[in-house]
Amino acid sequence: MSEADRSDRLVADELRAALREGCVGNQVVVVEKARSTNDIAWEAAERGAAEGLVVFAERQTAGRGQYGRRWESAPFQGLWFSVLLRPPITLNESPRLTSLLASVAAATIMEETGCAASIKAPNDIYVAGRKIAGVLVEGRTASDRSYVAVAGVGVNINQTLKDFPAELRATAGSLRMATGRQIQRGHLAIALLRKLETDYRAFTRA
Repeated sequence: MSEADRSDRLVADELRAALREGCVGNQVVVVEKARSTNDIAWEAAERGAAEGLVVFAERQTAGRGQYGRRWESAPFQGLWFSVLLRPPITLNESPRLTSLLASVAAATIMEETGCAASIKAPNDIYVAGRKIAGVLVEGRTASDRSYVAVAGVGVNINQTLKDFPAELRATAGSLRMATGRQIQRGHLAIALLRKLETDYRAFTRA
């Protein structure tokens, strides 16, 4: 790990302290390595964790994308996180939550970097013709018939082309590649969670 990577570690207490009081991010967990942050969030849900829990991993070994595809999660180069949500919708309405998360990711990227981000429905975010982020919402119906979701988000931030597997180099990108500069991951993480809190509150009241 480079010195730049070391200085840009995600710290749970710092992230939590930077967030407003509310639902999203009321508890923040950062793990060094995980198969998938979605798995950790589901385990927490089964233990009765409160809505709004956020789990970040500095590295994922089996990150998931749409349709069971593998999501490449370069260590310390992006944001790989999941949020536990319990919105007042049904399992069949899960696509609405996917749309919300994709919109939050695209809008935050544009606001924080100036990059023109576009959504390729239902869940991919592109900048300059390259995929730089994705969303995966996994929903279940709980024993009390309420809806429970784990929303996974992956954002490629500081990768260079060589950080991607050869088969992805023609299509994958990062914010660093798009802007020509290193992006502070913690700052972007806070911006994403703040935007999600605002938009999710409106979503649940609609």
